Amino acid sequence: VIEKILKFNVDWNSLIICFGGGVLGDLVALASSLILRGVDYFQIPTTLLSQVDSSVGGKTAINSRYGKNLIGTFKQPKKVIISVDVLKSLDQREIISGYAEILKYSFIKDKNFFNWLKTNGKKILSIDPKSCIYAIKKSCSIKSKIVSIDEKEHGIREILNFGHTFGHAIESVTGYSDKIRHGESIFIGMYLAIKFSIFLKLCNENILDNYVSHLEELG
Repeated sequence: VIEKILKFNVDWNSLIICFGGGVLGDLVALASSLILRGVDYFQIPTTLLSQVDSSVGGKTAINSRYGKNLIGTFKQPKKVIISVDVLKSLDQREIISGYAEILKYSFIKDKNFFNWLKTNGKKILSIDPKSCIYAIKKSCSIKSKIVSIDEKEHGIREILNFGHTFGHAIESVTGYSDKIRHGESIFIGMYLAIKFSIFLKLCNENILDNYVSHLEELG
């Protein structure tokens, strides 16, 4: 990818624009951070998951055969441009996958947001524009505040990984295949993380009840 971009005689004033989902966003972001030791790039995320999570925060990475996201840098996009119209082109499974990250933000930071999701979750899954815009803005706001405090993940930013330790293990076992998508593995990962926290007596059982009952309500 980098060699192909360099063919265009890019310089430090060049701008790379990424139009796509999270995997493509990470790939383009990583390339932009390496070309000429860093050129500017815009993110135009086209999946719900990338709109609420991977396009914001400046983590850029690709997978290795030894694990997920092991090759990467930190590089902030100059701009992130989001349109909910593109969500209409996605299949339902992809929308559900993105919802996992939205739910994650409510659990790590905002109980009122979770209560809002209990009422409006189905609207997001049916791509109601007003509900989607609110959920995307809220998720991006929570993430950007955390990242602004701890950009390089030496502290509080670690909470953004809620569900991801188990989730990444599941993805690794399935060979990063379409058998399970990222958001689907995060749903399971968050469930396991809560369950493990209850086992360690760090977490209340009613949190697991709230989590499970919400997913059951959504079907």
